[in-house]
Amino acid sequence: MDERESLYFDTISLADSEAAAVAAAHRKSLSQSRNTIYHSAVDLAGDGETRNSMRLGNSMGWQYQQPGYRQSTALEHLNGNGHGNGNGAGGVMDQADAAIAAQMQMLGIQNGRTHLPTGLGLGIAGGGAGGAAVGGAGGGRPGLGGPGDDEVSRCLLRQSSTVSHKDKKLPITYSQWKLRTYRRFNDGKRSVDFVLAYNGEDLIEEHRRKREIFEANLQREGLELEHYVGQRVHFIKLHAPLQVLYRYAEILKIKLPLRPIPGQEQIVEESEHEFKSCLTRMCRSLFSSVQLNTALFPEREARIHLEFSQKYLELYDTEHPNFFDASTRYSIINFILQRQHFVEGEETADNLGVEKLIQDGIYTCAYTLHDKEERDRLLKEWANIGKWKNLQPLDHVKDYFGAKVALYFAWLGFYTQMLIPVSIIGIICFIYGFITWNSDPISRDICNDNGTTIMCPQCDRSCDYWKLSETCTSSKFNYLIDNSMTVVFAFVMAIWAVVYLEFWKRYSAGLVHRWGLTGFNHNVEHPRPQYLAKISRSKKIAQKASAQGGLPNALDPDVPFWSIKFLPNFTSYSIMVLFISISIIAIAAIIIYRMAQRASSSILGSENSMTYKVMVLPMTAGIIDLVVISILDLVYSKLAVKLTNYEYCRTQTEYDESLTIKYYVFQFVNYYSSLFYIAFLKGKFVGYPAKYNTVLGFRQEECNPGGCLMELCMQLVIIMVGKQIVNAVIEMLVPYLMRTIKRYIQHYNWYRRQHEDEPRLVPCNQFTEDYNLLPMENDSLYAEYLEMVVQYGFIILFSLAFPLAPLLALINNAIEVRLDAIKMLRFFRRPVGMRARDIGVWHNIMTVVTRIAVASSAMIIAFSTNLIPKLVYKHSTGDHELNNYLNFTLAYFNTQNFQSPPISTSSQYANITECRYTEFRNPHWDEHPYKRPMIYWKILTIRLTFIVVYQNIISMLQGILRWAVPDVSGRLLKRIQRENFLLREHIIEYEKHQAQAQLQVQIPTTKESETALHQRPQRRNDGAGDDATSYV
Repeated sequence: MDERESLYFDTISLADSEAAAVAAAHRKSLSQSRNTIYHSAVDLAGDGETRNSMRLGNSMGWQYQQPGYRQSTALEHLNGNGHGNGNGAGGVMDQADAAIAAQMQMLGIQNGRTHLPTGLGLGIAGGGAGGAAVGGAGGGRPGLGGPGDDEVSRCLLRQSSTVSHKDKKLPITYSQWKLRTYRRFNDGKRSVDFVLAYNGEDLIEEHRRKREIFEANLQREGLELEHYVGQRVHFIKLHAPLQVLYRYAEILKIKLPLRPIPGQEQIVEESEHEFKSCLTRMCRSLFSSVQLNTALFPEREARIHLEFSQKYLELYDTEHPNFFDASTRYSIINFILQRQHFVEGEETADNLGVEKLIQDGIYTCAYTLHDKEERDRLLKEWANIGKWKNLQPLDHVKDYFGAKVALYFAWLGFYTQMLIPVSIIGIICFIYGFITWNSDPISRDICNDNGTTIMCPQCDRSCDYWKLSETCTSSKFNYLIDNSMTVVFAFVMAIWAVVYLEFWKRYSAGLVHRWGLTGFNHNVEHPRPQYLAKISRSKKIAQKASAQGGLPNALDPDVPFWSIKFLPNFTSYSIMVLFISISIIAIAAIIIYRMAQRASSSILGSENSMTYKVMVLPMTAGIIDLVVISILDLVYSKLAVKLTNYEYCRTQTEYDESLTIKYYVFQFVNYYSSLFYIAFLKGKFVGYPAKYNTVLGFRQEECNPGGCLMELCMQLVIIMVGKQIVNAVIEMLVPYLMRTIKRYIQHYNWYRRQHEDEPRLVPCNQFTEDYNLLPMENDSLYAEYLEMVVQYGFIILFSLAFPLAPLLALINNAIEVRLDAIKMLRFFRRPVGMRARDIGVWHNIMTVVTRIAVASSAMIIAFSTNLIPKLVYKHSTGDHELNNYLNFTLAYFNTQNFQSPPISTSSQYANITECRYTEFRNPHWDEHPYKRPMIYWKILTIRLTFIVVYQNIISMLQGILRWAVPDVSGRLLKRIQRENFLLREHIIEYEKHQAQAQLQVQIPTTKESETALHQRPQRRNDGAGDDATSYV
């Protein structure tokens, strides 16, 4: 494609270098020819079929022939005989001949074939005075194109033959042509701001009529349209003139940059303390390798923004090339597209917006175009895994994708950077566990037991006795995460969470101010078209409106809650509770599977049954849990959208918040249920050998003597890491496969229809290339946010069970930032830019999760670790070395008290009279056998006290941090206040100047007033008649 386009347009350039001007009709036709021939290739509609061949002289030995070109209707009005004589005006200069030959040699087409477009009919001839004839016969060898009946050739012939040599212009290059036509209208000046696509083979009259009405309404709003026809998929290019942008920028209350105002240069940040300045210089030199390339991404100057008003148009920096950046232009046009009717005479909310047209199949899609130059720069410097350690060009991302997408990447990058300190602390805690591995008294006593401690069976009848020493390996691994550093790490994570959330608010405030979005209020948002459509279809609202003598939309935004909104909301949340219950049932089924597997493994009589139960079985159950979670995740994502669409969400922000809450509540239960079970329920209500508590006839699962923290760690690693791997594969592989399959289907359809003379879409300009990309759905960012917020929950809720969880999240996120960028730039169409001042309800969700994490950590430390039992043992016995602590935690049971003794007792356990189990209960020889001893109640009291004290201390510290770290830094607050003051003064001065200028125009001078007064006619009183008048 590139070679034939380059050759063609370089040829046009050479012809134009000898031509200063051409008739307007010819220019327009030629522009249409360029687009039609080179972007449609073999699918142009027309009458009849022409076969064109291009032959070069024998010296070059090159011949090209391709059938199947159908003459375009876009060229039918061109005329001319196309014959040149080689000596007169019909020939092109010898230098043009030489230049064209040089171009063809440079493209490597001397021997072989090239892909010049069929139907061009370009003649290159040697010999004679003419040297070359375009579209006709030269004076020498025969020209390309045979008889010269190609209309483009005749047009070129007339251009080169009717214009004098003194009017010359520089030739157009191929790159200049691509810039002019790939993202421009045919005039090469107006940019393509939006594209509508529809099936050109759609012959339904109603569809055609709705398109005409819709497009006429767009033109009535001031948008400029240009049709691109001739392909099976037809396109409508949209352009918004400045006046339209001005009008809607005022309607949407968009803040735009002002010209420099007096005093703006004096807004300088306060000088830092000498120590802080030194520290800043050291940090900059230390992290110089991660800085952005300022040559590619220059720093933006600080500018003052004001809500746009045409009243103050002179104050705005309208001459700035980026005054209306791409995201702002696209958002304005998208707003217009969403609010235009397409049924004449029935302008209801149900016949509104381009989304409805796409749903009905009238249009296939509506999208914005990628900017190839900026896209390539972002792909090279930002969407590149090799640049994982570099900072992100957030200002340029905001200009390209809009503030909403840019804030997501800013938040993800900030969150990733904040993981660095806690990752280091987690590594230190893990290393501490390795260093003190052999000093743990519990694992040491278990491994040195030598089989003397016999444990009771872990299931009824089918399970056998087992030796405590079988859990030696698992007890050592358990110590890695259950040591004295556990409480320290939990405390650090609780403080880190608040610091992260508070400093994110400060950081985002600076970004939002720099982007001119400070003070952006979601309350000024306009109602969603879907919301208006629901109102228009509601009979209750219509009755209320008719009673009030108004339209249904008159109730907007005050739609009654109890009579209108209550039932949809109640139904939506009831269904949500139902599916949450389904998720809990699925987790319970996996738990029962684990109980059954413990019994079945004992029946099989494996020698390593305890190793299997302690290590292998939890891993297999975790993998099954991950599969179930992934399946339910797909169901929930679809269900949440359906339920939210059923509700009455007035603005897009309300819709986003409602959908976000449903997404996260589903996933909270889905991902965390099994972890909460292991942390808080497993092994806590088992009973004792004479009276076990059962579920569906199965005994509840027990923890090994070292506790359940090791199993919680394995479950966390499997779900967290497995989820990250699955999501990474899905995010990159699925879009790639979908795009590949889509291209294959298009190629297959073209191949199948080639003999039927049916058209195909050739992706050789920007809007056809982007048409073949995947659509960027409105809820695409939800999935990205959800993945990271669920990961945040893993870290903050359960990371004390696995101190390396922040490190794994850090590694994943460093790659995730780049993968998300690659996905959005390579596989998806460019999204419509949307304004946002924060990450929305996601911040509130993380705040709630942080508060839940305080209670979660306190309960895990109190009930799932050995911290408090160890402290009580030390205090009660004075054994600070914990030499007999293991025996302290094990109770005795008389095997004769079994209600259902084991059936398959091996010979080594035949004469067992007592066994041990992990519980605080009286031995069988006590006067109150198997009852709770006083030490149990003492430990329970201290555990509950610890939870209360821990929560209050951490909550108090978190509150102090929230108070000490304001949402907006002091410097930024002073800057905002100073800018607002200067802005008010500047507007007052401008208003005063305008009023004075208007006063000078409207009030005449005193002299002119007196002259007019003296020349007023007055009636005489001398009886000269009624009609006599005189001038005083």
